[in-house]
Amino acid sequence: MNRNFQAPLLMLASTVGFGLMAITIRLASKTEPTWEVAFFRNLFGGLAALPVIFMPLLRQRATPRELAAGVKSNQLGRYFIRCLIGVVSMFCGFWAIANLPLSQAIALAYSSPIFATIAAALLLGEKVRARRWMAVVIGFIGMLVIVRPWSHAFSIGALVAISAAVITAIVAIQIKQLTKNDTPNTIVFWTYAFWIPMSLVPALFVWHWPQGQAWIWLAASGILGTVGQLLWTRALDIGDVSALTPISFVQLPIVTFAGWALFGESMDGWTLGGAAIILSATAYISHREAKLARQNKSMQPSSGAEPGGN
Repeated sequence: MNRNFQAPLLMLASTVGFGLMAITIRLASKTEPTWEVAFFRNLFGGLAALPVIFMPLLRQRATPRELAAGVKSNQLGRYFIRCLIGVVSMFCGFWAIANLPLSQAIALAYSSPIFATIAAALLLGEKVRARRWMAVVIGFIGMLVIVRPWSHAFSIGALVAISAAVITAIVAIQIKQLTKNDTPNTIVFWTYAFWIPMSLVPALFVWHWPQGQAWIWLAASGILGTVGQLLWTRALDIGDVSALTPISFVQLPIVTFAGWALFGESMDGWTLGGAAIILSATAYISHREAKLARQNKSMQPSSGAEPGGN
């Protein structure tokens, strides 16, 4: 298939996968505690990722030592910190999905690139100029429209969703640092290797064995999460991030419809309006970052001149 068609289809499939994952998390959370949902999402997600990580090596009849060498890393300390922070982000995000209207939880999750821009400037020393800072301000306005701290509609739960977005942004910066030395497969392997036991420990304090359909939702959340991540990674590998990012916003109408059809949630105009503002801001940030990446790549053979303002 032509890459001009393949990349958007992969991104759309990834978006549907992530949307369905959010729905299964909400369904599982009706009977299971949030920490337990997080643990099983990691467990089943890790099991789904193993064939993708090791199958190419197994086809080459790799020995156990060669399999271990395929995911070897000298950054395990960084992985521990990254995964510890990531588990907190996951818990906040899952709690928001379980307790807030689905459309509100997902709309606020889309604010993560806004915080990632701030984190890149503060932690990595990345130069962020007027136009991207303006997009950050517009994104914050969108969050205020959704949260409405001036009205009776405000809830502390919305701050949990925003906290998840903030922590996710920090995790994204950490992943960017890990990719300097480790392959994507190595990052995925060690992420799950730490996430599973880290999420199990707090789950044990609220543990009870899932019953009936809960197993379906828990397994589906893990599998859909891994499949969505793999499709998303492949789409960005062969397509332009600035062109593909807006496709991911299809997740919002999916979960909004599911919230109405499955959970009797109303379609809040404030949430949809705020989401439109946030999505516009994050789309612009993605566009600028992709453009600057292309500029930097084209300038590498030269004297390292500074790219144009962003």
